[in-house]
Amino acid sequence: MAWEFSEFGKHLCGGSGIGELMDDLGHALAAGGDQIRMLGGGQPAHIPVIDELWRQRMGEILATEGQLEHVLGNYEPPAGNLSFRRAVADLFREKFGWDLGTENVAITMGGQTAFFFLFNALAGRFHDDRQRKILLPLVPEYIGYANQSLGPDIFTAVKPRLELIGDHEFKYHVDFDAMQVNEDIAAICVSRPTNPTGNVLTDEEISRLDTLASDLSVPLMIDNAYGAPFPNAIFVDAEPVWNDGIILTLSLSKIGLPGTRTGIVIAREEIVRALGSMTSIVGLANANIGQAIVKPLIESGDILRLSSEVVQPFYRERSLRALGWVKEFFEDRLPYRVHRSEGAFFLWLWFEDLPITSRELYERLKSRGVLVVPGNYFFFGVDDQEWRHRDECLRVSFTMSDEVVREGFRVIADEVSKAYQGAGA
Repeated sequence: MAWEFSEFGKHLCGGSGIGELMDDLGHALAAGGDQIRMLGGGQPAHIPVIDELWRQRMGEILATEGQLEHVLGNYEPPAGNLSFRRAVADLFREKFGWDLGTENVAITMGGQTAFFFLFNALAGRFHDDRQRKILLPLVPEYIGYANQSLGPDIFTAVKPRLELIGDHEFKYHVDFDAMQVNEDIAAICVSRPTNPTGNVLTDEEISRLDTLASDLSVPLMIDNAYGAPFPNAIFVDAEPVWNDGIILTLSLSKIGLPGTRTGIVIAREEIVRALGSMTSIVGLANANIGQAIVKPLIESGDILRLSSEVVQPFYRERSLRALGWVKEFFEDRLPYRVHRSEGAFFLWLWFEDLPITSRELYERLKSRGVLVVPGNYFFFGVDDQEWRHRDECLRVSFTMSDEVVREGFRVIADEVSKAYQGAGA
């Protein structure tokens, strides 16, 4: 006899876009990648200089008497190691003039966990039966947010304004004129660079959103997983910003430590206390190893140098090469546009009037050993079910080897071409 799940269980155990993505990623990497072209996940590239640095740091931890024993054998406070949090606060205070102390920094088991905690603490059902929501001012937005509500759907989103650039490029912008806000909004949330598109909201857009959040007396949440100042996988000028009305999240994943599951939240003291409380209830404490590896780099400021001198140029070059392969295989063959690549690890492809859905295209590509992410997953919170654009896009990662990425784009071009030909386009 099958056991029955609660409503909570059904919500979290019934599958999701992020679950499918991570399942594909895990199986592809476990299989060694010989037959699978993994262009679908947020897996960072293995940058030799960075990998060697982690090896060096692990050696230093092993060679320092008592340090390995402390890292592996001790619980830290639920909000994170105090000296690590102090180092983070000191870095941002000294480099950017932010009024931060240890009490403004919390550690979580990755950025994903931070947003699960924050979304459900700030939005959902309230004691007076109000249902408050998270406003996404720009979609498409990160797939990992979509299923994080513990109750009814907590997201409401605004369709973007599309700027067409040249023959094959475009860019999303926040459509402030279409944004409707009221007391039901519990917080405003953006990722910068935006996952999945690589779009970087301008300083002006961030400033306007900050003002809007302040006027509503709600927080502006900025997901900085790929952004400045670290890992700084960002290719345009964008000023890091924080004040006590902003909840800023960072991560060690995209600088090359996804296995450590280390998220960093910079926020008001009451938010930090709340995150520590939730961590203690859900998991007692956080993992120690990521904090131990990176703390000397934060204390010295070397994490900023590595981000700007190693990480950023690496991904900028990868982006340019990927755009070159798009032009090689798509131009004069397909009606396509690619979102202006301003940061992160992906290209966002738009096939105008695609005869099949991006979900069907995903399945066709998967059968040929190419894993991407269909675009429909990223448009949650939008009521317009007839908006065809949401089914015409793909997110394609360029972090794998040149051979894998180039061949992946060739297969994508071939399958998309077949789809148009099959429809008589």
